[in-house]
Amino acid sequence: MEILKTKKTLQDFIERQKEMGKRIGFAPTMGALHNGHLSLYKAAREENDLVISSVFVNPTQFNNLEDLEKYPRDTQKDISILEKSGLVDAVYLPQVEDIYPEKTESKKYDYDGLENEMEGKSRPGHFDGVGTVVEELFRQVQPNNAYFGEKDFQQLAIIKKMTEKKHLPVTIKGIPIYRAENGLALSSRNQRLTEERRNESKIIFETLEKTKEWFKNLSVSEIKKKVKDVFEHQNNMELEYFLIADEHTLKEISQKEEGKSHRAFIVVNVDDVRLIDNMHL
Repeated sequence: MEILKTKKTLQDFIERQKEMGKRIGFAPTMGALHNGHLSLYKAAREENDLVISSVFVNPTQFNNLEDLEKYPRDTQKDISILEKSGLVDAVYLPQVEDIYPEKTESKKYDYDGLENEMEGKSRPGHFDGVGTVVEELFRQVQPNNAYFGEKDFQQLAIIKKMTEKKHLPVTIKGIPIYRAENGLALSSRNQRLTEERRNESKIIFETLEKTKEWFKNLSVSEIKKKVKDVFEHQNNMELEYFLIADEHTLKEISQKEEGKSHRAFIVVNVDDVRLIDNMHL
């Protein structure tokens, strides 16, 4: 596996691969890698000649400096996980100046309102940070296909919209949520949970599964009340929000709409760790 530590070494590498006509699959990460990330590279391996990873903790998508400082970083461990997987041909480890050559700030994006729903309400500017780093990485890596997990479903929708509006020649692929045996969606943040809390957090997935059943017969307001009741009886957990939205616009619905796709979204704070999850209904 090639380890590319500067923009220049990446560009030279990409140029050689493009000359050979290689199709490139790419999944950018912020490190703290786990099996959820590897599921992206497994999908990429099946559809491309070459698979590239990147590890970069993007400062402009954090609203909270403390959260940025706490974010787990262990580049050697990440490299080791990628090498052992045998799924990745090269990993790009840019420095801040490779992504932000002038100053570390986001560009402004219009995502047709997707950025104003859910996470956008509590994290202003977050999705401008996501768009900025992903657009820059796409321009540098020049992938044919790029892979993102459905756990961050809003982020996936935002990246699809940005790619479409910027006319970037990349196909965006959403990969199903990779879950632990107890159903908890795998996330880098899970590393901050004790084993006991990780086990207790399976209630998040179980609640989404119940929501799928409830959605067949109950109204949206009845479902929301049931979900609220579940978390009122959980110690060490606080329900930040639960909603059901149109899968395409991400706008919250108050009742089922025939012929449309719906998805449930949930955010739960377990101790001081914020866990997000979702499920297609």
